[in-house]
Amino acid sequence: MSAAAPRTPRSLQTRLLTTVLALVLLAWSVAAALAWHETDEEVSDLLDAHLAQTAALLRLQPLDELDEDRLNEAPELDKHQPRVVFQLWHEDQLLARSASAPQQPLTQRRKRGFADSQVDGKAWRVFVTQGRERDVRILVGELQSVRREIVLASLTSILKPLAWALPLLALGIWWAVRGSVRPLGRLGQAVAARQPQSLAPLSTEGVPPEVLPLVTALNDLFERMARLLATEQQFTADAAHELRTPIAGIRMQAQVAQGATDTQERAMALEATVQGCDRATRLVEQLLQLARLDAEPAPDSGSSTPLADVARQVAADLQATAERRQQRIVLPEPLVPTVRIPLPEPLARVLLRNLLDNALRYSPQGAEVRLQVSTQADGQAQLSVEDSGPGLTPEEQARLGERFFRVLGTGQSGSGLGWSIVRRIARLHHLQVSTDRSPALGGLRVTVHW
Repeated sequence: MSAAAPRTPRSLQTRLLTTVLALVLLAWSVAAALAWHETDEEVSDLLDAHLAQTAALLRLQPLDELDEDRLNEAPELDKHQPRVVFQLWHEDQLLARSASAPQQPLTQRRKRGFADSQVDGKAWRVFVTQGRERDVRILVGELQSVRREIVLASLTSILKPLAWALPLLALGIWWAVRGSVRPLGRLGQAVAARQPQSLAPLSTEGVPPEVLPLVTALNDLFERMARLLATEQQFTADAAHELRTPIAGIRMQAQVAQGATDTQERAMALEATVQGCDRATRLVEQLLQLARLDAEPAPDSGSSTPLADVARQVAADLQATAERRQQRIVLPEPLVPTVRIPLPEPLARVLLRNLLDNALRYSPQGAEVRLQVSTQADGQAQLSVEDSGPGLTPEEQARLGERFFRVLGTGQSGSGLGWSIVRRIARLHHLQVSTDRSPALGGLRVTVHW
C-alpha cells in the first residue's frame, strides 16, 4: 500500500484571510444573536406595557357603559389594531370583546399577570387583571406573530446595513493581508534569484519590523556560511600543502628502496617509508576528526564521562610510545573516581589523547608527563597535563590552536592539528582551556576547567 502524499501546507496569506474572516463572521454572528435577544426583550417589555396600559384603561370604564355592539363597530385606526384584542368576563360570561377577539377566553389564568396561550391555533400574549368589580376579568391579548414581526423588523433595520458591509469588510481585510505579506513575497523572490555562490547580505531597506528579524537572521546565516566557506577553503589549501610533504617523502623513500643494492640501505629506506605512512595516517586522522567536529551539531549537555577511566585507557594506549623515548606518564593514585567530564566518551578520549600525545611528542627523551585531576571548593573541576619539556614562550602559547602552526626547532614532525582539535572540543562543550608554565616540571602546563 503506497504511502499517502504529504499535504501541501496552505499559504500564510490564505491562513490569515481564513482566520480573520472566520473571526469576523463569528463576531458578527454573536453580535446578531445578542442583538436579537436584547431587541426581543425590549420589544416584549414595551408591548407588555402597552397591554397593561390598555387593561388599565378598560378597568376604569364602568360596566354599564360598555356596549359590545358599539365595541364591535369600533373603527380600525391602525393596521395592527385587529391583532390586539380584549375580553371582559363576568363569572365565566363574556360581557364584551373587541371585533377580532375569539369567543373563548384568551387564557384560563385568574390572577393578575401575563400568560402565553394557544387559542384557535394562534399563539397569544395575554395580560389578565380584575375589573372594578372583583368578579370581572379583563383580558387583553396580542398575537405572538405580531411581536415576532416587530422584532424582526427592528433587527432588519439594524443588521441589513451590517450584512451589506460584510463583503466590503472582507475585501478590505483581503487587501490589508495581501499588502502585509507582500514583503515576504519580495524576500522570497530575492532569495530565489540569488546565485548559489552568493553570500552577500540581503537588503533591509523598506523591510517591516516584523520581517526584519528574519532578514537579520538570514544575513547572520550568510555571514557564518561565508566564514565557514573561507575557513574550509583555507583548511583545504593548508591540508593539501601538509599532505604533500609526507607523500613526497614516502615517494622519495620508495624510489630509494627501489634503486638500493644494499640490503641495509633498502631496509632503512623502507623503515623511513613506513614512518612517512604513519605520519600521513596521523595527519589524515586528525583532519577527519576536525571535519567531524566542524560538522557536529549542538552538543548534548547531559552527556558526561568518568575521567579516571578515560585517563587510564589513554595512558595505557600511549605507554608504548613513551617507552620508546624513555618517557614516563605519571597518573596520581588514586584518581578521583567521582569527577566526570561533560563530554561523550569518544570525545573525552580524543581530548585527552591529543593533550598527552602533544606533551610526549614535544618533550625530550627521558621527560616526565604528569596528569592531574582535581575539584575546587566552588564546584569546578579541572584536568591538567604538564611536562618537563622546554615549554613555550607567551607568544607561542597565544598561537596554540591555530591549524598547522608548529613550534620551530623541536625536531618533531606534526601538523599542529592536535591543539586545533582540543580547542574545537572545548568550544563546542563550553570548557575553558588555559596554558602556563608548570611550576613543578618546568615545561608547558595545559589546564581544562569545567
